[in-house]
Amino acid sequence: MRAVVLLALLVMVWGGNWPIMKIGLTHIQPLWFCTLRLALGLVSMVLILVPMGKLRLPPRGDWPVLASLGLLNMAVFMVLTNLALLVVPAGRSAILAYSTPLWVAPGAALFLGEKLTRGRLAGLLLGLGGIVVLFNPLTFDWSDGPAVIGNLMLLAAALVWAAVILHIRGHRWNASPLELVPWQMLIGLVPVAVAAAAVEGWPAPDGSFELAWTLVYNGTLATAFAYWAAVTVNRLLPALTVSLSFLAVPAFGLMISALLLGESLSFTNLGGLALIAGGVGVVALVGARESARAKAASR
Repeated sequence: MRAVVLLALLVMVWGGNWPIMKIGLTHIQPLWFCTLRLALGLVSMVLILVPMGKLRLPPRGDWPVLASLGLLNMAVFMVLTNLALLVVPAGRSAILAYSTPLWVAPGAALFLGEKLTRGRLAGLLLGLGGIVVLFNPLTFDWSDGPAVIGNLMLLAAALVWAAVILHIRGHRWNASPLELVPWQMLIGLVPVAVAAAAVEGWPAPDGSFELAWTLVYNGTLATAFAYWAAVTVNRLLPALTVSLSFLAVPAFGLMISALLLGESLSFTNLGGLALIAGGVGVVALVGARESARAKAASR
């Protein structure tokens, strides 16, 4: 029961964060928003791990995956999504960013030697159909340069996240993923802070209460709590359950964006979401069946 409650909270926290990030970005520069989010997340994780006695230096064997998680999943992914949110609606951003699992299947076939089976290929094609719907020339304004770049940034962020997942699959953990979270935040924080200072100069927050609560939400809930909860539910629940449940994140993000920001629930967004979610679901189901068959064959 605890794991199910955590999973539901995680879906709501991550899904709701898309419009919340868009709100926060109206009050401070995007790179500094990312910097402060990581800084607050780091402090929060330290406060969580110290009482548990789990704050320790990472083993050398985990350094490569730490670099991948910190530089790609923390720094690059967050920077790309923050910049994209300046010009792309929050609900659409959530849909494109959560197309990540679609890219894992061909990436695993290319780099890990996994077979791109008919089932996985069908899921990939279904999800790609959703992306085609979102970029339908009849509904998408290709003359809007910033919007085009923003949408491409979100697809790039999804690809970056997929690359990290592939690295994690091939990694043999020495410390638990939870113990490594503060270190990956620190690794991500340093280059983002340097880039923020170099590109945006001094931070220029407007001092509003809205900025304060969006930063607190991002640092404590969407970063520290969410990463802890994700590790916990992955340990307590079947991988298929978690994978399929995460499909609710962009759906929840789309609905909350409509409520908080007045974004329209267009047929294009709903159709794209349905196809991408269907594709991801097919890939997850096929993967679970293949794992079950492999386990049965090894007995």
